[in-house]
Amino acid sequence: MALVSGCSWVGLGDSDRKSTASRVSDECRWNRSGCIYEGSYEADERDYAEAEARRLNQAEMARLRRSADN
Repeated sequence: MALVSGCSWVGLGDSDRKSTASRVSDECRWNRSGCIYEGSYEADERDYAEAEARRLNQAEMARLRRSADN
């Protein structure tokens, strides 16, 4: 099983989440090692991390598709 890592901030409102997630994503793009968590997970944290990585990957694929269509 491959686990793709993503970066996000938890607990922000929807309006703040997009701009903050975009900024954090940009930071991760330039410094990937700062976004990779190598410690152990707590009980539900691994499931959350996998779901969040899946969500971020789907959002990036949608963005790439939109930019390819233009």
